[in-house]
Amino acid sequence: MNADQPEIPLRHDAVTIPCPRCGQPFVPTGKRRYCSGACKAAAYRRRHAAPAPITLPPDRPRKPVTVYECDTCATRIIGEQRCDQCQTFMRRVGPGGNCPHCDEPVAITDLLGEEVTR
Repeated sequence: MNADQPEIPLRHDAVTIPCPRCGQPFVPTGKRRYCSGACKAAAYRRRHAAPAPITLPPDRPRKPVTVYECDTCATRIIGEQRCDQCQTFMRRVGPGGNCPHCDEPVAITDLLGEEVTR
């Protein structure tokens, strides 16, 4: 080694690093990764814990908020699949509701001009 160059340490024990469990900075010594035995034990328990079961919220029926339109008479109804006038089944336009101004059934796709996915 040359006297002009500083010696490069093999390990950087003097550098502080954050604990992966609690985030507190500490000076690692050797192969130490956690600031304390408690953080090390908590990290072990978290790694080896059984995964929590996934619970989905209950499905809500979409029919009451769906706008249907009759291909024969162009009548729109919310939540009813059969046309009262023609006695035929109507096609689904999409989710929607009553217009606050004219109280007519209007679909979200009519207002936004784009396809709505659930």
